Amino acid sequence: MKMIMKYNTKAILRSLFIVFLLLSLLMSSACSKEENKETVPSANTRTITDCIGREVKVPAQINRIACLCPESAYTLAMFGQGDKMVAVVGGVKRDLILTEMYPGIKDLPVPKSSAVINIEELVKTDPDVVFVKKDSFSSEAEVQKLNKSKLPFLVVDFNSMKEQQYAIEMMGLTVGAEDKAQKYNNYYQKCIERVQKQLALIPQKERVKVYHSINEATRTDIKGSLSADWLEAAGADDVSINKNLKTLEGKYFASLEQILLWNPEVILVNEMGVANYILTNSQWATLQAVKNKEVWQLPNGISRWGHPSSPETPLAILWTAQTLYPEKFLDLDMAAETRSFYKDFFGLELSEEVVDRIIAGEGMRIARPQ
Repeated sequence: MKMIMKYNTKAILRSLFIVFLLLSLLMSSACSKEENKETVPSANTRTITDCIGREVKVPAQINRIACLCPESAYTLAMFGQGDKMVAVVGGVKRDLILTEMYPGIKDLPVPKSSAVINIEELVKTDPDVVFVKKDSFSSEAEVQKLNKSKLPFLVVDFNSMKEQQYAIEMMGLTVGAEDKAQKYNNYYQKCIERVQKQLALIPQKERVKVYHSINEATRTDIKGSLSADWLEAAGADDVSINKNLKTLEGKYFASLEQILLWNPEVILVNEMGVANYILTNSQWATLQAVKNKEVWQLPNGISRWGHPSSPETPLAILWTAQTLYPEKFLDLDMAAETRSFYKDFFGLELSEEVVDRIIAGEGMRIARPQ
C-alpha cells in the first residue's frame, strides 16, 4: 500500500511538471506573437506631440490630410504637399496664389463652420490625419465627435513666434517634411536677428507707436498673441497691449475713443479696404497717423502677412521694421526678399508685377462675402 502511494505521488508530480512545461511554452509563444503584433503597427505609425502637448499616433505614411485650420493648409503648400488636402476651411479658398498653386482646393469640402465640425462630412473625406485649431478642441462636444470618429487629430495652436516655429516643426514631422520645416525655421530666426540687431540701440520710449487692425478696423492685439510678439520684434510700440479691450467670441476690440486717446503714429491693417476706410472716415481724421498718411496695408501673398495663421511672419517682421524705421534698413530690398522667399519655400517664380501686388497687399485675396 505504501509503495502504491509513493508511486502515485511521483506520477502526479511528474504529470504536473509536464503540464507546467507545456503551459510555459504556450505562454511564451503567445507573448512572442503579441510582441510581433506590436512591432508591425509601430513600424507603420509614429507618435507626434501636438501644440498643446497631446501625444498622438498617426500613420507613418500620410496621403490624405484634412486641414480644419488655415495654418495647416498654408504649411502643406509650403512643404509642396497641397495636393494631399482632402478638406479645408472656407477662408483658404479666397487666397488666390494658394488656389492657383493647388486649383483642387476650390472644390474641396469644408466640414467646419466657426468651431463646429460636421463630423459626418469629415469622415467621408477619409483623412489619414486631421489638423484642427484649438477653438474646436476647446469644445467638449467637438472633442467627443472627433474621438468617436477614431480619426487621429492634431491641435495646431500658437501665440508667439517660438510657438509658431514649433507648430511648423510638428506639422513637418507629421507629413515627413522635417528638412523643409527646419529650413523655414532657420530663416525665421535669422529674420528676427537681422531686425533686432538694427533696432537694439533704440530705447523703448522712442519706438514708434503702432495700432494694428486685424480684419476689422477696431479689432486688435492683446499681450500673449502672435501679432503682439512679431510687432515687438519689428520694433513697434503696440498701443493696445495691456489695455482694457472688449471681448467678443474670442476676439478683442478697442473703442474708437480708446484709439483716439492712444493717437498712434502708424496704423497697420491686414484686411483689404480697411486702410481706405480709416483714411477717409471723418471720425478717424484727428489721429496723427491719418493726418500724416501713415496708414499702411500689410502685404498679402500666400496669406496676409502677419495674420495669426500666416507662414509669412518672417516677411512681416522685415517689412514692418523697414516701414517704421526706413533709415535703419536702407540695404533691405523687400522686393528681392519677397521673390526669394516664395521661390525658396513655395517653389514659385514670381514676376515683378506680382511681387509689387503682394507688397501693396492688393488683389491677392477675394473679399469676404457680405
